[in-house]
Amino acid sequence: MKIREVFVLTGEVIDRDMTSDELAQRKKDNDLLLEEQEKLDAKVAAKAAAQAKLAALGLTVEDLQALGL
Repeated sequence: MKIREVFVLTGEVIDRDMTSDELAQRKKDNDLLLEEQEKLDAKVAAKAAAQAKLAALGLTVEDLQALGL
């Protein structure tokens, strides 16, 4: 995988292969990003399921808040 280094003061641009350490860090970062996205997706799905259950009962979130739940 390639990486681009740009030296702003000189305008020099270097395209090079990533080092093994950089590749390992990129994999860690990608894994963490995927984990966070899965958590977010699960949270959104749970919220949608809860809202669907409330709708099936004819209730809204506001109804529950009014009841202090």
